[in-house]
Amino acid sequence: MEEENKKEKIGGIKGVIREAVSVLIYLAIVFVLTYLVVEFVGQRTVVSGSSMESTLSDGNNLIVDKLSYNFKDPERFDIIVFKYQHEENTYYIKRIIGLPGETVQIDKDGSIFIDGNLLEEDYGNEVILNPGLAEEPFTLGEDEYFVLGDNRNGSTDSRDPLVGAVSEDWILGRAWVRIWPLSDFEILQHQ
Repeated sequence: MEEENKKEKIGGIKGVIREAVSVLIYLAIVFVLTYLVVEFVGQRTVVSGSSMESTLSDGNNLIVDKLSYNFKDPERFDIIVFKYQHEENTYYIKRIIGLPGETVQIDKDGSIFIDGNLLEEDYGNEVILNPGLAEEPFTLGEDEYFVLGDNRNGSTDSRDPLVGAVSEDWILGRAWVRIWPLSDFEILQHQ
């Protein structure tokens, strides 16, 4: 009888250990998969400020698609998140206006010209008052983008010398979906 009780206890302990190891392996797999998704596929980010009003508002939570630019180039009007080069761990969110190799200019009336042609777009809610660096023709390099906030007069963007042209290497990804507030949940339209 004692022998059977000992075997039952040992069997019970082995079962508990097996179950604990199983849970630990499961948690490790979940942790690794979560890390891989956040590192290579998508990342949550929070909009800070009003530079993208009325498309995005202060406090909006977004998922940034970090994967698609591995397979295709960023396109005009994509909303991107990129690293601000003058401050550690600071990212900006803006809309691509000028593509690599293009020349961007903003005239005194606030109209945007790409390679001398008027850009047809309706993302900016107001006439641009300060063309900044784009007052004169601004030619982009082979891997550079010209970005603007949708709130054109309340945005620090490529017109500002501290931002300037955005190198493709700085781009974290493309704003993909707004997840918060829940009432504004949507997949973001870029084109």
